[in-house]
Amino acid sequence: MVKSLIFLCTAFAACLALAAADWSPGTATFYGGPDGSDTMGGACGYGNLYDAGYGINNAALSETLFKDGASCGQCYVVICDGSRPGGQYCKPGTAITVSATNLCPANYELPNGGWCGPGRPHFDMAQPAWENIGIYQAGVIPVLYQQVKCWRNGGVRFSIAGFNYFLLVNIQNLAGSGSVGAAWIKGDNTGWIQMSRNWGANWQALSGLVGQGLSFAVVSTGGQYIQFLNVVPAWWQFGMAFNTYQNFDY
Repeated sequence: MVKSLIFLCTAFAACLALAAADWSPGTATFYGGPDGSDTMGGACGYGNLYDAGYGINNAALSETLFKDGASCGQCYVVICDGSRPGGQYCKPGTAITVSATNLCPANYELPNGGWCGPGRPHFDMAQPAWENIGIYQAGVIPVLYQQVKCWRNGGVRFSIAGFNYFLLVNIQNLAGSGSVGAAWIKGDNTGWIQMSRNWGANWQALSGLVGQGLSFAVVSTGGQYIQFLNVVPAWWQFGMAFNTYQNFDY
Protein backbone atom coordinates (compact mmCIF):
# COMPACT_ATOMS: atom_id res chain seq x y z
CA MET A 1 0.00 0.00 0.00
CA VAL A 2 2.69 2.48 1.00
CA LYS A 3 4.88 1.58 -1.98
CA SER A 4 1.90 2.19 -4.25
CA LEU A 5 1.37 5.58 -2.69
CA ILE A 6 5.01 6.51 -3.18
CA PHE A 7 5.14 5.65 -6.84
CA LEU A 8 1.66 6.71 -7.91
CA CYS A 9 1.41 10.09 -6.23
CA THR A 10 3.01 13.07 -7.90
CA ALA A 11 3.38 15.14 -4.72
CA PHE A 12 5.94 13.02 -2.86
CA ALA A 13 5.82 15.01 0.39
CA ALA A 14 2.03 14.78 0.48
CA CYS A 15 2.25 11.02 0.03
CA LEU A 16 4.58 10.73 2.99
CA ALA A 17 2.12 12.64 5.12
CA LEU A 18 -0.59 10.14 4.15
CA ALA A 19 1.60 7.17 5.07
CA ALA A 20 3.44 8.69 8.03
CA ALA A 21 2.10 6.17 10.52
CA ASP A 22 3.82 3.34 8.65
CA TRP A 23 7.32 4.86 8.69
CA SER A 24 9.94 5.02 11.43
CA PRO A 25 12.67 7.69 11.64
CA GLY A 26 16.35 6.80 11.50
CA THR A 27 19.63 7.83 9.94
CA ALA A 28 21.84 6.41 7.20
CA THR A 29 25.52 6.49 6.29
CA PHE A 30 27.44 4.49 3.68
CA TYR A 31 30.48 2.24 3.45
CA GLY A 32 32.13 -0.28 1.16
CA GLY A 33 33.51 1.99 -1.56
CA PRO A 34 31.95 3.22 -4.84
CA ASP A 35 31.33 -0.33 -6.05
CA GLY A 36 30.26 -1.66 -2.64
CA SER A 37 32.80 -4.47 -2.83
CA ASP A 38 33.90 -4.02 0.78
CA THR A 39 30.41 -4.87 2.01
CA MET A 40 30.93 -8.54 1.13
CA GLY A 41 30.94 -10.90 4.12
CA GLY A 42 29.69 -9.39 7.36
CA ALA A 43 28.05 -10.39 10.61
CA CYS A 44 25.27 -12.42 9.00
CA GLY A 45 27.86 -14.81 7.54
CA TYR A 46 26.60 -14.64 3.96
CA GLY A 47 30.06 -14.33 2.40
CA ASN A 48 29.80 -13.23 -1.23
CA LEU A 49 26.53 -11.32 -1.26
CA TYR A 50 25.98 -11.94 -4.96
CA ASP A 51 26.28 -15.72 -4.51
CA ALA A 52 24.00 -15.55 -1.44
CA GLY A 53 21.29 -13.69 -3.38
CA TYR A 54 21.52 -10.19 -1.85
CA GLY A 55 23.69 -8.19 -4.24
CA ILE A 56 24.80 -4.62 -3.73
CA ASN A 57 21.60 -3.19 -2.24
CA ASN A 58 22.58 -4.17 1.28
CA ALA A 59 23.04 -2.53 4.67
CA ALA A 60 24.68 -3.03 8.03
CA LEU A 61 22.11 -2.43 10.78
CA SER A 62 22.71 -0.78 14.13
CA GLU A 63 22.43 -3.05 17.18
CA THR A 64 18.88 -1.79 17.77
CA LEU A 65 17.76 -3.16 14.39
CA PHE A 66 20.16 -6.10 14.05
CA LYS A 67 18.77 -7.90 17.12
CA ASP A 68 21.73 -10.29 17.54
CA GLY A 69 21.31 -11.54 13.98
CA ALA A 70 17.56 -12.18 14.04
CA SER A 71 17.12 -9.49 11.36
CA CYS A 72 19.63 -11.01 8.93
CA GLY A 73 18.10 -11.10 5.45
CA GLN A 74 15.18 -8.78 6.19
CA CYS A 75 14.28 -6.08 3.67
CA TYR A 76 13.73 -2.40 4.36
CA VAL A 77 12.55 0.37 2.09
CA VAL A 78 14.41 3.56 2.98
CA ILE A 79 13.75 7.15 1.90
CA CYS A 80 15.58 10.36 2.76
CA ASP A 81 13.58 12.63 5.08
CA GLY A 82 13.78 16.16 3.71
CA SER A 83 11.84 17.59 6.66
CA ARG A 84 14.65 17.04 9.19
CA PRO A 85 18.08 18.65 9.65
CA GLY A 86 20.34 17.37 6.88
CA GLY A 87 17.38 16.94 4.56
CA GLN A 88 18.91 19.37 2.08
CA TYR A 89 21.11 16.46 0.99
CA CYS A 90 18.16 14.27 0.03
CA LYS A 91 17.42 13.25 -3.52
CA PRO A 92 13.68 14.00 -3.59
CA GLY A 93 11.24 11.40 -4.84
CA THR A 94 13.61 8.45 -4.48
CA ALA A 95 13.55 5.25 -2.43
CA ILE A 96 15.79 2.21 -2.09
CA THR A 97 15.10 -1.29 -0.75
CA VAL A 98 18.05 -2.88 1.05
CA SER A 99 18.67 -6.27 2.64
CA ALA A 100 20.18 -6.60 6.11
CA THR A 101 23.52 -8.39 5.71
CA ASN A 102 25.80 -6.98 8.42
CA LEU A 103 26.03 -5.35 11.86
CA CYS A 104 27.02 -1.72 12.34
CA PRO A 105 28.54 -1.85 15.84
CA ALA A 106 28.54 0.99 18.31
CA ASN A 107 31.73 3.05 18.45
CA TYR A 108 32.22 4.03 22.08
CA GLU A 109 35.05 6.38 21.20
CA LEU A 110 32.24 8.67 20.00
CA PRO A 111 29.50 10.22 22.14
CA ASN A 112 26.66 7.77 22.84
CA GLY A 113 28.32 5.14 20.68
CA GLY A 114 28.10 7.09 17.43
CA TRP A 115 25.44 6.66 14.76
CA CYS A 116 25.12 2.95 15.54
CA GLY A 117 25.01 3.42 19.30
CA PRO A 118 22.38 1.88 21.59
CA GLY A 119 18.81 2.88 20.84
CA ARG A 120 19.60 4.38 17.44
CA PRO A 121 17.94 2.88 14.35
CA HIS A 122 20.66 3.33 11.74
CA PHE A 123 21.52 1.93 8.30
CA ASP A 124 25.14 1.85 7.18
CA MET A 125 24.37 1.14 3.54
CA ALA A 126 26.50 0.02 0.62
CA GLN A 127 27.58 3.25 -1.06
CA PRO A 128 25.84 2.54 -4.41
CA ALA A 129 22.56 1.90 -2.58
CA TRP A 130 22.90 5.00 -0.37
CA GLU A 131 23.60 7.25 -3.35
CA ASN A 132 20.14 6.44 -4.71
CA ILE A 133 18.65 8.62 -1.97
CA GLY A 134 21.42 10.94 -0.72
CA ILE A 135 24.05 13.34 -2.04
CA TYR A 136 27.56 12.00 -1.49
CA GLN A 137 28.93 15.10 0.25
CA ALA A 138 26.49 14.72 3.15
CA GLY A 139 27.99 11.52 4.59
CA VAL A 140 24.92 11.03 6.78
CA ILE A 141 21.26 11.72 6.07
CA PRO A 142 17.99 11.53 8.02
CA VAL A 143 15.75 8.75 6.74
CA LEU A 144 12.36 7.12 7.13
CA TYR A 145 12.19 3.34 6.84
CA GLN A 146 9.90 0.36 7.12
CA GLN A 147 10.33 -3.39 6.82
CA VAL A 148 8.82 -4.79 3.62
CA LYS A 149 8.39 -8.16 1.90
CA CYS A 150 11.56 -9.54 0.31
CA TRP A 151 11.56 -10.67 -3.30
CA ARG A 152 14.36 -13.08 -4.28
CA ASN A 153 15.51 -14.92 -7.37
CA GLY A 154 15.44 -18.69 -6.96
CA GLY A 155 15.06 -20.70 -3.80
CA VAL A 156 16.48 -20.81 -0.31
CA ARG A 157 20.20 -21.70 -0.19
CA PHE A 158 22.03 -23.74 2.45
CA SER A 159 25.79 -23.24 2.91
CA ILE A 160 27.47 -25.87 5.10
CA ALA A 161 30.50 -25.36 7.36
CA GLY A 162 31.81 -27.00 10.52
CA PHE A 163 33.67 -30.20 11.32
CA ASN A 164 32.96 -33.73 12.58
CA TYR A 165 30.04 -33.45 15.03
CA PHE A 166 29.57 -29.69 14.63
CA LEU A 167 27.45 -28.59 11.68
CA LEU A 168 27.08 -24.87 10.93
CA VAL A 169 24.54 -24.02 8.23
CA ASN A 170 24.14 -20.52 6.80
CA ILE A 171 20.56 -20.14 5.52
CA GLN A 172 20.39 -17.63 2.68
CA ASN A 173 18.19 -15.98 0.05
CA LEU A 174 14.88 -16.09 1.93
CA ALA A 175 11.96 -14.29 0.33
CA GLY A 176 8.90 -13.13 2.28
CA SER A 177 9.93 -11.96 5.74
CA GLY A 178 13.56 -12.56 4.71
CA SER A 179 14.78 -14.05 7.99
CA VAL A 180 14.83 -17.37 9.82
CA GLY A 181 12.82 -17.90 12.99
CA ALA A 182 13.61 -21.58 13.58
CA ALA A 183 15.34 -24.44 11.76
CA TRP A 184 15.69 -28.23 11.85
CA ILE A 185 17.96 -30.69 10.06
CA LYS A 186 17.42 -34.36 9.22
CA GLY A 187 19.90 -36.96 8.01
CA ASP A 188 19.02 -40.08 6.07
CA ASN A 189 19.37 -42.05 9.31
CA THR A 190 17.93 -39.57 11.83
CA GLY A 191 14.73 -37.84 12.75
CA TRP A 192 14.35 -34.09 12.77
CA ILE A 193 16.99 -32.35 14.91
CA GLN A 194 16.30 -28.88 16.31
CA MET A 195 18.99 -26.35 15.32
CA SER A 196 19.94 -23.20 17.23
CA ARG A 197 21.26 -19.86 16.06
CA ASN A 198 25.03 -19.66 16.47
CA TRP A 199 25.64 -16.19 15.02
CA GLY A 200 24.10 -14.12 12.27
CA ALA A 201 22.26 -16.37 9.83
CA ASN A 202 24.30 -19.41 10.93
CA TRP A 203 22.37 -22.26 12.56
CA GLN A 204 24.13 -25.12 14.33
CA ALA A 205 23.52 -28.79 15.04
CA LEU A 206 25.75 -30.87 17.31
CA SER A 207 25.28 -34.11 15.41
CA GLY A 208 27.35 -36.52 13.34
CA LEU A 209 25.73 -36.23 9.92
CA VAL A 210 28.73 -36.66 7.63
CA GLY A 211 27.98 -39.24 4.92
CA GLN A 212 24.21 -38.77 5.12
CA GLY A 213 21.92 -36.93 2.76
CA LEU A 214 20.37 -33.91 4.44
CA SER A 215 16.95 -32.29 4.60
CA PHE A 216 15.99 -29.04 6.30
CA ALA A 217 12.86 -27.52 7.76
CA VAL A 218 12.66 -23.77 8.28
CA VAL A 219 10.14 -21.41 9.84
CA SER A 220 10.46 -17.84 8.64
CA THR A 221 10.02 -14.98 11.08
CA GLY A 222 6.75 -14.40 9.24
CA GLY A 223 5.56 -17.79 10.53
CA GLN A 224 5.66 -19.84 7.31
CA TYR A 225 6.95 -23.45 7.60
CA ILE A 226 8.65 -25.20 4.68
CA GLN A 227 10.41 -28.57 4.48
CA PHE A 228 13.35 -28.76 2.06
CA LEU A 229 13.60 -32.50 1.56
CA ASN A 230 16.70 -34.30 0.25
CA VAL A 231 18.40 -31.10 -0.87
CA VAL A 232 21.93 -32.18 0.14
CA PRO A 233 23.32 -35.46 -1.27
CA ALA A 234 25.24 -37.89 0.93
CA TRP A 235 28.57 -36.95 -0.73
CA TRP A 236 28.47 -33.36 0.57
CA GLN A 237 31.56 -31.82 2.12
CA PHE A 238 32.12 -28.88 4.47
CA GLY A 239 32.41 -25.67 2.48
CA MET A 240 29.73 -26.59 -0.07
CA ALA A 241 26.44 -24.79 -0.70
CA PHE A 242 23.19 -26.13 -2.11
CA ASN A 243 20.34 -24.29 -3.85
CA THR A 244 16.69 -25.26 -3.67
CA TYR A 245 13.59 -24.49 -5.72
CA GLN A 246 11.38 -23.47 -2.79
CA ASN A 247 11.02 -20.10 -1.12
CA PHE A 248 8.82 -18.17 1.29
CA ASP A 249 5.80 -15.97 0.71
CA TYR A 250 5.81 -14.44 4.18
